[in-house]
Amino acid sequence: MTSTGGPISFLMIALIALLSSDQRETSRSSLTNADVPFPPAAPTSLNLGAICQNGHCRSRYLPSFFPRSGGSHFRFRGMAINRLESWYSLCCAKPEAQKLCCAQQAWKKTLSWFCVEEFSTKTMVYECCEYKGDAWWSCFESELPNPDYSCVPGYIAANMPSEPGFTFNQGTCQM
Repeated sequence: MTSTGGPISFLMIALIALLSSDQRETSRSSLTNADVPFPPAAPTSLNLGAICQNGHCRSRYLPSFFPRSGGSHFRFRGMAINRLESWYSLCCAKPEAQKLCCAQQAWKKTLSWFCVEEFSTKTMVYECCEYKGDAWWSCFESELPNPDYSCVPGYIAANMPSEPGFTFNQGTCQM
């Protein structure tokens, strides 16, 4: 005598296990991805002090922070934040009269690279990357998660290598 309950039971258990594993992965990924505050605020005379003084206590994103697969847009956000923080440290070492101009150049170059990276994937790109000219920068300057560049309470930034690719052009600054 054979039982038809065996294969059906096996399929039910396999389906439950499959759905459960997907839910855990989604939960882990969504929790991780939610922690990348983006976009960074444009440097201004009002937030430049915090940019230079609070770099040690703003988030950095190591590769282990992100899920192993998927979420490339969140990875690009984290890489952009890391790049920008690295370049800000270069700008903050400049003479006082050059710091703001340098930080603004670093911010623009970072977001330009970010959009190039966004367009390199076959997923939807970050909304601001689709704009052109001044509308592009205006979009990045809206809905900022940390416009004052405040510290993350209790956080000490990981030591990250300096990011290549940025050279300050003093000639474009208005003195």
